[in-house]
Amino acid sequence: MRVAALYDIRGNLPALEAVLCEVDDCGAERIIVGGDVVPGPMPRETLDRLREVKLPVDFIIGNGELAVLAEAEGKDSGVPAQYRESIRWNAAQLPRNDREYLATWPLTLRTYIDRLGEVLFCHATPCNPNDVFTCVTPEQLLLSLIGHVEADLVICGHTHMQFDRRVGGLRIVNAGSIGMPFGPPGAYWLLLGPEVELRHTLYDPEDKMLRASNQT
Repeated sequence: MRVAALYDIRGNLPALEAVLCEVDDCGAERIIVGGDVVPGPMPRETLDRLREVKLPVDFIIGNGELAVLAEAEGKDSGVPAQYRESIRWNAAQLPRNDREYLATWPLTLRTYIDRLGEVLFCHATPCNPNDVFTCVTPEQLLLSLIGHVEADLVICGHTHMQFDRRVGGLRIVNAGSIGMPFGPPGAYWLLLGPEVELRHTLYDPEDKMLRASNQT
């Protein structure tokens, strides 16, 4: 089975549309959305588009959804003051049934992929969708964040930067961000099975895909 891992879409519908075109072309059989579909400029439209996809789609929750849900309930979202108006606006864009749907998303998801083994999907780390680490985080600190994981491969996101690294016997791959990457323009995602492919899709903000390229 080939699985497309789409993370940190952040309400960027043109970027998502471009990636979904490539997902169709590359023969993916399943999509796993790794959190932070929202917040962003087109939250309701982006969620609706994901629900229209004909492939099986599974979701896990990210810190973005948790912040929007907290704001909708009148609770402290935990985001810095300068971003609260954006979170409040996103909460207002989503009707109650959409918010209830977001609240059902789990923190993690597991699946077996041929030649990759047992794969654990989480937003940041398995226990905390707010944890931050990068490709240069010291190994001991990273191990303390990840904890004991019974898996061959961990797929994460959250920091909006793609990477592929090993810590002890565990392989950790960051899918990058579709909607708001920290790096060259484009939408970053993963294609899993039978290898790990770090993908980079260029797109036109007016919703016309220009071209797609793979990172090696």
